[in-house]
Amino acid sequence: MRHLLSLFEITPQETRDLVALAAQQKSDWQHGRLETILENNVLVQIYSKPSLRTRVSFEAAMVHLGGSGIFMTEQEAGLDGRESLADVARVVSRFADVVVLRTYSQQMIDDFAAVSTCPVVNGLSDDYHPCQGLADLLTMQEHCGDLDGKTLVYLGDGNNVARSLAVCCSDFQVRFVLSAPAGYQFDQEFLDRVSARNPNAQIIIEPDPKKAVSSADALYTDVWASMGQEKETQKRKKIFANYQVNTELLAAAPAEAKFLHCLPAKRGLEVTDDVMEHPNSVVFDQAENRMHVARAVFTWLLSTAKD
Repeated sequence: MRHLLSLFEITPQETRDLVALAAQQKSDWQHGRLETILENNVLVQIYSKPSLRTRVSFEAAMVHLGGSGIFMTEQEAGLDGRESLADVARVVSRFADVVVLRTYSQQMIDDFAAVSTCPVVNGLSDDYHPCQGLADLLTMQEHCGDLDGKTLVYLGDGNNVARSLAVCCSDFQVRFVLSAPAGYQFDQEFLDRVSARNPNAQIIIEPDPKKAVSSADALYTDVWASMGQEKETQKRKKIFANYQVNTELLAAAPAEAKFLHCLPAKRGLEVTDDVMEHPNSVVFDQAENRMHVARAVFTWLLSTAKD
């Protein structure tokens, strides 16, 4: 039995295989050929953080494969301290075939998986967002072609999304450039983990956003203040003001460079309306790809669970 807690738990080849499976199942879905291979399987989702794309993409994915979904808040499940985490995990995993957790704490997800009797998926934690990273590379592959040697530039906080994306990029031989101010860049421990996984990984830190995007095949940004960081919003607005993705910054990139955003977007802050609606923006294809990746993840996890 396997879990998807972060991309460090799977191999680079498995990362590539998951994206390939997502692409194949997307094509099957578009042409009415998708098989309901997970009939009678039950997905349980437990969230500490609200979500649009994560919740709907996972539930739709399971329904498309023939299964069904149950959603619970952290309070409903008892993860707010009403019961021990281990007891909740042991009970829920007897009812479910797969569990998706969306929490603040990565440790909570790891501890849940340690005693779960069914596969567990990280739907987002403060440390990682693995399914987003997989969807991002699927999107880039669709719009940029062969990924080997391409460059993706991430502008803003080196957060959970950026970390998972950097790992995914290294698995596809994509050069990852983080354009962020001091204090918001990757720490050395994370960089060492990526290097140990992929010795040829290219992760570059370039604080100057215009220099960073000069050879970009894709530009990417996220909100400046994530959930749980609301008290830092005004401070972060000042710190990241020069990292806004606007038409001036887009003009500093190659003409064909695509724009990605994991959403939700704070239009007028990290990105302007005209960039969101620009012909090079692929953010809604990117959002849809969360569903196709979720199907691939469920297919892979539940097939290995039965081996």
